Amino acid sequence: FAAVMMFVLACPVTVLAAAEEEAGTPAVYATFWSLIPPVVAIVLALITKEVYSSLFLGILVGALLYSGGNFEGTVNHIFSGGMISVLSSGSNVGILVFLVILGTMVCLMNRAGGSAAFGRWAGKHIKTRVGAQLATIVLGILIFIDDYFNCLTVGSVMRPITDKHNVSRAKLAYLIDATAAPVCIIAPISSWAAAVTGFVKGEDGFSIFMRAIPYNYYALLTILAMVLIVVLKIDYGPMKLHEDNAVKGDIYTTPDRPYANAENEIVEEKGKVIDLVFPIVVLIIFCICGWSWQRRVCWNYLHRF
Repeated sequence: FAAVMMFVLACPVTVLAAAEEEAGTPAVYATFWSLIPPVVAIVLALITKEVYSSLFLGILVGALLYSGGNFEGTVNHIFSGGMISVLSSGSNVGILVFLVILGTMVCLMNRAGGSAAFGRWAGKHIKTRVGAQLATIVLGILIFIDDYFNCLTVGSVMRPITDKHNVSRAKLAYLIDATAAPVCIIAPISSWAAAVTGFVKGEDGFSIFMRAIPYNYYALLTILAMVLIVVLKIDYGPMKLHEDNAVKGDIYTTPDRPYANAENEIVEEKGKVIDLVFPIVVLIIFCICGWSWQRRVCWNYLHRF
């Protein structure tokens, strides 16, 4: 895959990608063939377990259909009409910067020893597998600012605790993923609330978002289902296999064994729980202040018209 990418990038035809694409409607527009690219990407991802290469091949198929099989048009559409236009979008670049900053913050909290200190504190108070899983859910609910930050923080903090109580990595991943988005999409102060509010033009998007919370059945039922699954110890399908193996000591089951060598990482023993809590609290406070100020500015702007 890397060799193919290098060939495409080095191909002289790529120089032509800077030219502006001619406006026009492709022959496959609004037809069955327009569904082929996402199907190819999804199927290849399920088969190969390689997301990036599958997505790129899906893009390649879509560009081929768009250009009618023309090589120059395909390369032009992938780079000029696709990657370059996406990376030149201010909102997309903002998301990339946002994710990098969140990752940096989590890394600094780990280096400061905050995550390890919380793990030591939780290890003294959490005595059961059910308690470790419930603590994961509770921490996921408390970090409601953003789903990406939720996953990064909860995964980093709770992994040592769930490992200690023989909770499978698959179950930990499920609890983190099933908490992050549902909590954020019903939290009045979150990146999701800000995004959804901005989509409603000429209306008070925030009040609409608040009124819609009781009808967000996916988020509410997912959180409820997680608690019931953990408390009642309900596991089925592949998850049951992972959990049965975890009880016997194998928390991975999968052959790649993610973070199998994590115990070899350097851990700061002088850290305190405040090193984890303080940055998160500061982030939440400043996010609330920033979103309140932005909402006030937008509301005043709308009332001018």
